[in-house]
Parts: sequence; structure tokens; C-alpha cells
Amino acid sequence: MANKLSFIHNATPEFIENLYQSYKQDAASVSAEWQRFFEGFELGSTGSPNGHAAPAHSSGPASKEINVLNLINGYRTRGHLFTQTNPVRERRKYTPTLDLENFGLSEADLDTVFEAGNSVGLGSARLRDILDLLKQTYCRTIGAEYMYLSNPISIEWLQKRMEQSRNTPQYNWEKKRHILKKLNQAVTFEKFLGTKYVGQKRFSLEGGETLIPALDAVIEKGGELGIREFVMGMAHRGRLNVLANIFKKEYDIIFSEFEGKGHEDSVFQGDVKYHMGMSSDIKTRQGDNIHLSLMPNPSHLETVDAVVQGSARAKIDRKYGQDFKKLAPILIHGDAAIAGQGIVYEVIQMSLLDGYKTGGTIHIVINNQIGFTTNYLDGRSSTYCTDVAKVTRSPVFHVNGDDAEAVVFAVEMAMEFRQAFNRDVFIDLLCYRRHGHNEADEPSFTQPLLYQAIKKHQDPYKIYSKQLQEAGELSVADTKAVEKKFKEELQKELEEAKEHKHLSYQPYLKGTWEGFRRVTNEDFDNASPETGVPVEKLLEIVKKMHSIPEDFPAHKKIEKLFGDRLQMVEEDRLDWALGELLAYATLLVEGKPVRLSGQDVRRGTFSHRHAVLMSPDGEGEKEYIPLNYLAEGQEKFIAYNSLLSEYGVLGFEYGYSITNPQNLVIWEAQFGDFANGAQIIMDQYVSSGETKWQRMSGLVQLLPHGYEGQGPEHSSARIERYLELCARKNMQVLNCTTPANFFHAMRRQMNRNFRIPLIIFTPKKLLRYPRTVSKIADFGEGTRFQEVFDDLNADPKKVKRLLICSGKIYYDLLEEYEKQNREDIALIRLEQLYPFPVVQLRELLARYSKNVECIWVQEEPRNMGPWNYILRVMTDVNLRYIGRKPSPSPSAGHYKMHMAELNSILSEAFS
Repeated sequence: MANKLSFIHNATPEFIENLYQSYKQDAASVSAEWQRFFEGFELGSTGSPNGHAAPAHSSGPASKEINVLNLINGYRTRGHLFTQTNPVRERRKYTPTLDLENFGLSEADLDTVFEAGNSVGLGSARLRDILDLLKQTYCRTIGAEYMYLSNPISIEWLQKRMEQSRNTPQYNWEKKRHILKKLNQAVTFEKFLGTKYVGQKRFSLEGGETLIPALDAVIEKGGELGIREFVMGMAHRGRLNVLANIFKKEYDIIFSEFEGKGHEDSVFQGDVKYHMGMSSDIKTRQGDNIHLSLMPNPSHLETVDAVVQGSARAKIDRKYGQDFKKLAPILIHGDAAIAGQGIVYEVIQMSLLDGYKTGGTIHIVINNQIGFTTNYLDGRSSTYCTDVAKVTRSPVFHVNGDDAEAVVFAVEMAMEFRQAFNRDVFIDLLCYRRHGHNEADEPSFTQPLLYQAIKKHQDPYKIYSKQLQEAGELSVADTKAVEKKFKEELQKELEEAKEHKHLSYQPYLKGTWEGFRRVTNEDFDNASPETGVPVEKLLEIVKKMHSIPEDFPAHKKIEKLFGDRLQMVEEDRLDWALGELLAYATLLVEGKPVRLSGQDVRRGTFSHRHAVLMSPDGEGEKEYIPLNYLAEGQEKFIAYNSLLSEYGVLGFEYGYSITNPQNLVIWEAQFGDFANGAQIIMDQYVSSGETKWQRMSGLVQLLPHGYEGQGPEHSSARIERYLELCARKNMQVLNCTTPANFFHAMRRQMNRNFRIPLIIFTPKKLLRYPRTVSKIADFGEGTRFQEVFDDLNADPKKVKRLLICSGKIYYDLLEEYEKQNREDIALIRLEQLYPFPVVQLRELLARYSKNVECIWVQEEPRNMGPWNYILRVMTDVNLRYIGRKPSPSPSAGHYKMHMAELNSILSEAFS
């Protein structure tokens, strides 16, 4: 009946009263729905079907009905403020309360029958019964926030689901026994570790152990509803428990980690045990096969959120044909982190965007009501730590962590909602942290009253066992037997762990990574592999990717641009856009999909790319992507303009790249300067993910860089920061100066049987600079990426000075070089900064005299750019520096000052 009275929900009391007066004068003047409603409460005002007389009131019957409707709405909207959800202390008080008097009702009305009972599924019912339903549904150990949802259908779905069940589970004994089993595993595992490894950090789940039956229930319910895979991310608290009791990681392996055993693989440096990820295949109790993945994570809280979303989306795209009902992400947050870390907001804003959505995430907050030593009142301004959910109008269920059945009930409902509406849903698991931030901390230093209460508080397993015992469903002897059996199992595993000599981990180059290998030193000691394409094929592709259908009215300037590009090919001078688009096009034809993401990437920040064409289409717009119409059976090119985020989007694309190595995954910064907003992803994932967690990534980052007088925030991508992260061939850092070399860099990335991240500092001015062009033959068969460019116009016998540089400043030097017509100087370009091309550079320098003067020239200040790195790696060359003076700011803010500095560099270089 709830949905049958949905027409009432948004009606004001004044509106209903006026409508009632119209009804009394002429019943036909109102709709049939309102006629039935008014007939019902008129019956209730004269006598009820149960024989309860309705007492007379000064106000009319319509007003009383409206008051009851307002009461119902009050419980639905604000009932969560008056719940019994906090296991260890009293909740804060909120006003106004839900007392009858605040709705124009009183205890005298409790036995009055109201038609409004239909809206909660009771039919015509006494106020007393309506009130009992509302209190049980909205004010016990589950509190629900959902009335702000924008979709009325989803609101009605939740109302029906909750009010019909009164948010009170009715589980059979088999289900209860399973919940008890998972609780016992969670509680006993933590106590066992605490006993055997006293003082060692494990970031215990104690106080929040109902997370384990909650996750178990999500997986079971998901399997029932068609989910075949979950991708999970969480911080360190409770991670070992989740690995052991959800992912089935062997207990003896976990104990070996506590024993401090080393790794078999010396290349794998590893990470602390509560940061490691894992994949496993499990079978649910109903027989469904489910694949689970837990992403590795650093200590930087919530950073893993974006990575999980990217990995999940890659699998949804690759394995499930974009069927979002086959895979669901699960994110486990801490209360302080979800409220305090901005990455959470970025990820939630991505959740409904075409390029980044994953069909709805299950968010579970382990709400310890504290962050390290910071009280929750000092940790946020919002009422709840989950208030960020309101950004996307996602429902939130606040649950008492001591009520195991309520927790399971809430997460099952969340999973059902996710599958029904493909939206995020949040579980706020109100619990506590039995120890300090780690097991060596003393929490009573900072929260003495709270920890007095926690010290006396029983664990969830004892609470649930006692509940079942009091209900006559379990004996004390049964409880002790369950505990004893599991402790004996753990002890046996511990004894096995002591026999292990080394730690071993499951092979990680499996599944989509089958056939790939680790990078070796030899991979960069020699020339790059050939990556050219037959010229005939290139010309055919160029023509197709600049063909616009007759029924697509492209912008006139686009038509001219496409014509100009074809003319450039005729004249054999291909610019940067052509080189880039040809790289993508040839990869697509070879069966390698391309995903490009970032701010303004479809057109390109500097309007050079135009990979996606837009045209008016009636009242809307339509798009045409030429790269997707090159050949039959080709792969797909996708470009997504991202939200204005670096941190979240780079994390997403990293997650995508570690999951799908066959896909060229590219993130482009609007300006390279802005990429430092994602520095955490660079430091903790991109640069170090393989050595810490054995996770390869082929992610490409395009970072526009170059000093052109645009000021401190539009000049430098901070080359020096990326170079200081380089070691052990962990990634590549390039600064390409020709379209053909960029073409080969992108193709080389996808035509090797290993994957490491690729950072390319890309041009701005050079996108249209007449000298920055390549011949079609430079892309042809037999060609490859050039790590170093020699000065082919110089006569080595006449050269007395080598100006070695990287990037755009080469063209500044070239102009001055040609202006002065100097034969005693040669210009050398480093296109690959890391891995440093030692062999190639040594061969090049051998062409020149041993007495030649070598100078490093850069446009960045001396304390920035590649200079300090170059000093470390070019140890066998006596180098002098020419460039800007050290500066705390990347560049001057005024164009004249910029030009004065540039002229000074050129003057010194050619002095």
C-alpha cells in the first residue's frame, strides 16, 4: 500500500485541507485517489472497523490525518537521530524530538484509527500501532537516511523494504549459526594474535568484529543476485582479519609474517603485512563461485578508493561487457578518514560519470568514533562521518555494531539496493576500538572516560552468544566448544608457520598478465625495438581518420583543420597532433584498445587533438570519433573529459592499468603543473607499486611542460620530482621533441612484453611550432624510438662545445645556433631521461673529441629540472651548467622577465 499513497508524500497540510473542503462540496472535483483517501478518514472519524471510537478534537479530521502523515514523515526523515546505534555511549541529543506533541497529536489519540496507516502498509490503523511500527523500523539498532534521494521509486523501494520488515531480521537457526561462526572467527583470531604476538602492530579489528559477518553477508547476497566478482579496498585496521576470514589467506602464512620471515624473491622488497593485497576464488553457501580482489594500499588513508574504482571499471569493461550487475566494488573506510580525506569526495563525484562509474559501491565505515587520538567532535563539522554520501544522494544505514543480525540485515539490504538501482550505498558500522591506534598505544591518555566504558564492554561474539542462549537456541557448552575448536585450529597453523623458512606469495603474472614478464636492465641497454608501420598503411589510416560522414555537420573550423592536416601529409611535414593520433590509430588497428582520460582531453587543453567531434542534433548534441572508424575488427578508442580532479582520476587510471595490460591507458594533465595534486598516487602507487606489491602498471602520463612566459603555475611539470622517484627500472621518463618520437614512444609502450609506467613531458608551444614536424618516413618500417638525438648537421671534427639539453629549449637553442651559424657547437637532445641511455649516449659522444666542452642547458631553475639528476648519472663527463638561477618558484611571473632570462641562457650558451 505504501506506493499507492505516494501522492500524499509531497502534499502540504494547507493543500490537503483545501482539497478536503473541495471534496466535501463536490467529491468529483478531486481525483479518484484523493476521493478514496478522504472516504477512509471520514470513516475513521465516525468509528473504526475495530470498534475503537475516535475521540472528538477541536481540529477537523483532515488535520489529524495530516498530523499523522507528518509524524510518519518525521520518523522517515529524522528517525535516524534517535536510534540505539551507539554500543558504548549515549547518543547526542537532537531537537525537536519525535514526541507526539510536536506533531499536534497526544496520547489521547493513540487508540484512534487513522487512514494514514495505509502509507506504512498497515491499512486503517490505530496511532499506537503506527507508532510502534515507526519506532521499531527507524529508531532501534538501524537508522536510515534516505528521504533525500532524488528518485521517488528508490525511496518507495526502501520504505517498503524497511517498513514491511520493520528493519528486524527473522533469520532461521542455520543463518544465525553461520553469523555466530563468522563472529567467532573474527573475535578469536584477534585474541589469538594478541596473545601470541604481544605488542606487535596488527591494527586489530577488536570492537568492530561484526565487519566479518557483514562482508560475508554482502558476498553471499551478491552471489545470489548475480554478482560474480568483488573488488575491495580498505585501510590497515582489520585487514589481517579480512584476509584470513573472508579471503581465506592461510593462517600459517599470516603467522609467518609475524615471525618476520623474509621473501623468497629478493627483487620483491615487499610491504608491511597489513598493506598487502590478495585475490581468491570462493564458493558461497548457495554454491555461487565468486572472485575476490583486495587491492594493496599504503598508509595514506582512502587513497586506495580511486584505485579500486579504476580496477573495477577495467574488469567491468573487459570481462563483463559493461554489465554493472556482475561486479561490485566494496570500500571499507574509517570514520575519521571518510570525513577528513578529500579523495573520498572526488571518488564519490566520479560514481555516476560515464567514464568512471562502476555501478554502485558498497561503502562500509568501521566507525570507531575516534581518529588516532582525535575525538569525533574534533574530526568533522557534519553530523555523521558519512554525510559525504549526500553528495550523490546515496542512502546511509547506521547500525549498532553489537547487533550482529542487524548488521547482516543492513548490508544485505544495501546489496539489494545496489543491484536494483546501481547506486552507491553506505553502511555506518557504529562500533569502537578496543586498543589504541595500534596495540602499543595507550588510548586512556586521551579518552579516559570512553576507554573506561570500552574496558568493561563485552565483545560482539559474547553478546550474540548470550542473545542466542537467552532465546534457547544455543547452550553455553555449545559456545565454548565452537571457541575451543577454532583456537585449536589456529594453534596448529602457528606450529606450521614456525617451520617455514621463507615467505612465498601467489604468482602475480596470471590471468590477464599471462605472458608478461619483469623488466630487465638489458631492455634499455640496447636500442628500442622497431615500432614503425608501413608508409602505405599510415597514409590509408590518415585518410580515414580525417574523413567526416556527410550526415555529420562538423564545425567549419574542424573541417578546415582536417583539410590542413591532410595537406601537411601531402607536404610531408606531420605535426604533433598527427603523430599522436597516428600512434593511437595504428595501435587500435593492431587490436590494442586506447583509453584517454583527463581534463579537456577530447579536444585537448591547447585545442590540438580534436579526437572527438561534436555537432548539434536537434535539442541535443551528437559525437563522432574518427579513430573508431578505421578498419573492421579494430579495437575501440575512448576519451573521457574528467571531472576537475587530479588525485582521484590518476588513481582511477592507475587502477585501470594494473588490471588491463592490453589497454593503452593514458592520463593527461591539463597542465603538468597541476599533476602535483596527485603526488600521493605517484609516490605510493605508480613509482613503487611493483616493488612493494608486485603490481605492474603500463599507465602513461602526459604532462604539458615548457617555459613560455605563462607564469609559475603554467610552466613546469616538476621534472625533478619524477626523476627522484626513479630506480631499478621502475618507470620511464621522456621529454620528446618530435612527433615521430612521441609516436614511437607510445607504440613501444604497447609492443613489449613487460609494463612499466611512462611519464612524458609534452609540449605546448611546439604543438604548432613550424619546426616541430616529422617526415612520414620517420614513422615507417624499420624506425624506432630514439633515446638520444645527435646533431646531424654538425661536423664532429669542428665541434668544440656540446650543448646537451632535453625538451623545448632545444628549439630555442636551434634558432640561436642557426642565427649565429656556429660550426663549433653541436646540439644534443636527450629524449629519454630515465632509464638513462648510457650506452646510446656513450656511442654518440664517441664521435666527438675527448677535449670537447660539455654543457648541460635547461630552461628550469638550477634547483629544478633534470640538472641534479644529470649530475648523478653522467659521472664520466665533466659537465658545466647553463640555465636559470636557483629559485623557490618555478618561473617568473612576467613575460619580459621570462624573455630576459631566456636571452641570458642563450647568450651564455653561445658566448
